Amino acid sequence: MHPLQVNPTTGEPYLRLPSPHSNIIVTPPRMSDVDASVRELNDRKVVDWLIGPPYPYLPSHAEEWVATAKQASDAILADLQRDEPNKARSPLKFVGGCPVHRLREVGEDGTDTFVGDISFRRCAFPHEGEEQSVRCEENAARAVGDPSIVWCVGYYTASSHHGRGIMSAAFRTLMTEWAIPRMNVRIMRVETYRENVASARVFEKFGFVQERVADDVVTTNTGAVWHGVRLLWWRHP
Repeated sequence: MHPLQVNPTTGEPYLRLPSPHSNIIVTPPRMSDVDASVRELNDRKVVDWLIGPPYPYLPSHAEEWVATAKQASDAILADLQRDEPNKARSPLKFVGGCPVHRLREVGEDGTDTFVGDISFRRCAFPHEGEEQSVRCEENAARAVGDPSIVWCVGYYTASSHHGRGIMSAAFRTLMTEWAIPRMNVRIMRVETYRENVASARVFEKFGFVQERVADDVVTTNTGAVWHGVRLLWWRHP
């Protein structure tokens, strides 16, 4: 399970962000996240910068997404736990994803509040025209741990927690403590809206380099604004 810590009361694994964000932990999804997900993904300060989730975001959308995400997280954790008797072996095995991706702020009384999500997945190569389907199929077919897998990441923070540097800390923590050592992530391609300078900075601070701004544009989920899309790449040094 390294480097995950385990809550001694609930048995839930988690990662804690470093200071000054040590009150933020990253945990698996919970079915109790449905209401918070609906609230945050109907907030225009959040959803206007996202590509993907429907708007308005209904409880049925949240229930389906959380259930699917929880199933994937549980499968990774089960895979890790099957190896527990051999935990002394080296090196640690690679797995096909990150089981913790829900950001929670822990209060002084020990209770936590959902404040965002950061999820890794294999790249589907949007904005690549005729090459997209072939590249996506090739990427999906690569075995777990293959260093040539191209990964991507999607994230959002509750608007109440914007501007605090939380996502930069969360991304760096998950990359260095999990994605690189436990998934063998060596290549990553991400997309942000051209105007979303803050999101681009999260990646640039980790060493991502902008390749181009896609010629085609996409609408926000609300259908209100058109955006160009920055494509940024990172390769393990």
